[in-house]
Amino acid sequence: MSTFAAPVAAAHALPAADAPLLALEGVSRSFGSLKVTDRLSLSVLPGRALGIIGPNGAGKTTLMNLIAGDVAPDAGRIVFDGRDITRLPPAARCRAGIARSYQIPHPFGGLTVFENVMVGAIFGAGHGEAAARERAHAVLVRTGLVAKANTLAGALPLLDRKRLELARALATEPRLLLLDEIAGGLTEHEVHELLDTIRAIRAEGVTLVWIEHIVHALLAIVDELVALDFGRLITQGEPHAVMADPAVREIYMGIDVE
Repeated sequence: MSTFAAPVAAAHALPAADAPLLALEGVSRSFGSLKVTDRLSLSVLPGRALGIIGPNGAGKTTLMNLIAGDVAPDAGRIVFDGRDITRLPPAARCRAGIARSYQIPHPFGGLTVFENVMVGAIFGAGHGEAAARERAHAVLVRTGLVAKANTLAGALPLLDRKRLELARALATEPRLLLLDEIAGGLTEHEVHELLDTIRAIRAEGVTLVWIEHIVHALLAIVDELVALDFGRLITQGEPHAVMADPAVREIYMGIDVE
């Protein structure tokens, strides 16, 4: 079993912010007769945070799968940093700078926290062991897990499993981080702790695309909000303006607007 000892952390360059880092252009995806993404177009600039809301079945997780490469679109294209990645496999997208977390954490339960993060640094970022150790240490500090580096991941409580999801993704050195309901299942106090971690990640220039049902968490972080329904974009814009939109209030919040 690999054990953790703190190395000297390395600095990393931040991306330029003169063009969209991610763009979806007319992306559609169906499963049989069910169209879950319908000619969807959206973009996000480097260093910005885009929130995604919508009712269950709106196509939010499929959107994440399309960006990460777990699902291929039937039509349209996906561009990352000016490169068409529509047919690029997930591992290649990870090496290009796209990482994700999952709504239900998927740690390697028999490995330590440190070893879990090392997996991301070695296989996701392509580091050798020495560089991976440095990266893992920096990520553990950033996510508040450094004191639990030698704890088995399977023994972590939910908040720390969520932190580990972030840590493993960050170990790949992403420029774009996809968050799928990272705050789900947490207490209010735990949500606030997690928000502090996400703010620190943003402060280092990582671009975020974040799906979340805990709307106040999104509103505390994101620059722009997108509302989806049945795979279609309903509205997009400043977060509070989107939440006040009559269509969003009716479709997402269940409020009957005349």
